Amino acid sequence: MLPRLTHARAPLTREVLVVNEFGDTDTVSIPAERALTVYVDKRELVTLMTLGAHPELLVLGFLRNQRLVADVAEVESITVDWEVGAAAVKTRQGISDIEARTAKRVVTTGCGQGSVFGDLMAEVDSITLPAATLSQADLYGIVNAIRLQETTYKSSGSVHGCALFHGAEMLVFVEDVGRHNAIDTIAGWMWMNSKEKMSGADKVFYTTGRLTSEMVIKSAQMGVPIVVSRSGITQMGLDLAQRLGLCAIGRATNKRFLCYSGVDRLRLQRELMEKGLSFTAQTV
Repeated sequence: MLPRLTHARAPLTREVLVVNEFGDTDTVSIPAERALTVYVDKRELVTLMTLGAHPELLVLGFLRNQRLVADVAEVESITVDWEVGAAAVKTRQGISDIEARTAKRVVTTGCGQGSVFGDLMAEVDSITLPAATLSQADLYGIVNAIRLQETTYKSSGSVHGCALFHGAEMLVFVEDVGRHNAIDTIAGWMWMNSKEKMSGADKVFYTTGRLTSEMVIKSAQMGVPIVVSRSGITQMGLDLAQRLGLCAIGRATNKRFLCYSGVDRLRLQRELMEKGLSFTAQTV
């Protein structure tokens, strides 16, 4: 049974006056950023700074990726009210030991100071990723799909984008002020599409931001074994990817990329090289 969700989408940008290097006044768009305080069964949990594009999915995915809720059926409803900047989550049977489980918070390197409750490494060894692969041609298709995507970033900058792919087919694209919010929103979207068997086993996660430990472990918790970024990877992100057997591909722009881990999941196609399409594959 899926939870009931409101649809409290907020304006993504606002126009402001600026003065350029010539002293000329102009009007430009900047991303909106607003605080959303999450209450679970009337208990204040956390305040998220967000663009406000899909707040209900963001909250649902946040609960999932924080390991506070194990199944979407545990959530009865999520109600977002932007007039008060609050999201009210009602669960069916409550969250056991919520005080103890949220007592320890790790502030991550995510933009907007992402946070993870509890021990980030506590459940890594319990995660088993499926045996999925990605062809070089589909990788190029992913990069091209992102290039063609209409985005808030193109009109106003200052946001991160994340997407979920099946092969080179984009299933969902989300932008937010922090990449941790964007991946949580995708996690919520996957749960709301669980009737369509939205498993992560044959999916690829894409992010415009760097592959930090938080992004790697959240992708793994969603069951997605391959992540692609146009940026790089941190040391802890790489350590986690290698430990999980996750394929981490970074610096993916045009036809170039670096495969940092899980190169056995990447099906290289030498015929693409023969056609003059350059690439770099590197294992660390």
